Amino acid sequence: MGDDAAMPRRAPSRPGHDVMRSLRSAGAFRQHLEITPEPATQVAGGADPVTDTPPLDGPEGKPALVVEHLTKRFGDRVAFDDVSFEVGYGEVFGFLGPNGAGKTTTVRTLGTLIAPSSGSAIVAGIPVTAKNGPAIRARISLMPESPGLYLRLTVAENLKCFAGLYQLADARYRIDRALQAVNLTDRANDLCGSLSKGLRQRVALARALLNDPAVLFLDEPTSGLDPVATREVHDLIASLRERGVTIFLTTHRLEEAERLCHRVAILNTTLRVVGRPAELREQLFTRYLEVRVRAALGDPGRVFNGLPDVDSWAQEPSGPYRLAVSDPDAAAPAVARALVNAGADILSIAESRHSLEDVYLKLVDEDVEAKRR
Repeated sequence: MGDDAAMPRRAPSRPGHDVMRSLRSAGAFRQHLEITPEPATQVAGGADPVTDTPPLDGPEGKPALVVEHLTKRFGDRVAFDDVSFEVGYGEVFGFLGPNGAGKTTTVRTLGTLIAPSSGSAIVAGIPVTAKNGPAIRARISLMPESPGLYLRLTVAENLKCFAGLYQLADARYRIDRALQAVNLTDRANDLCGSLSKGLRQRVALARALLNDPAVLFLDEPTSGLDPVATREVHDLIASLRERGVTIFLTTHRLEEAERLCHRVAILNTTLRVVGRPAELREQLFTRYLEVRVRAALGDPGRVFNGLPDVDSWAQEPSGPYRLAVSDPDAAAPAVARALVNAGADILSIAESRHSLEDVYLKLVDEDVEAKRR
């Protein structure tokens, strides 16, 4: 095969694989791909099954992913250990962690590309076992960091190739649908080798949507992209989120996770925390009000001490006052009244918000300190 291809791993043996092994050139590929697919199956009511239809067999109230005490070892090296979490249907779940934390290995395990050492998992309603591997792989899609496209074939030809591997009867309709979902209909006949990296990522995302996956695994989808291409991929993921597609997203970009994900998990071999970004900030950090006034207060303690919901205060070297509060919304009005009574000219009173990056760095730094001890 061409050196620019990355074939799906551990796919079950089927006729499409035999055809692929027998082809030796882009011309042979095209001759094979010119076979007319069966007529497209129309969807009642004009719904778009790539994005509008709920996942197949997705039982109401049941999670899309259930992971319990999952562990993977390679000899003496532990890739990840005793990991447990759940992901609901229609949720975008962010999986964060430093290099070597076990993120990609977790995705490969849930995708049945490698077997766990211990623990259990259920993916799209199917227990992860060697016997169930083909059934799970038919219900999911995995978009790796490297798109793995055939650069000497067109966009449409790449999608036809992978539709054949999935043995999709309505390939033409599904390809058209997937191209529309990623806004690439007008580039269908362009060679993949002529596309920018950002456009190739969009082709890879279209490929991942071909089989209407119950769970879509995206492994570092914006790695190496420039800001414009990154924004385009973000917009595509956001549109899939709005339409209820279940997405498992691994990323190093914390602002990406904060923008796109309902919940995030931070992994550093073991699972450190799982929750909504706002919840994690509240769990790990004290909440503060940042108060700016035109001139320094003559007696700040007299102004701030004893105010409701204000636990403590300090003056920053740069000038503003930081007030540790239990409830910023409840504390702010009382703070404003106290400042007015003290004759201060108020410039601003705002909650000082920690980012998901602060949460991430705090947990990772704690792990580093623990290892040193």
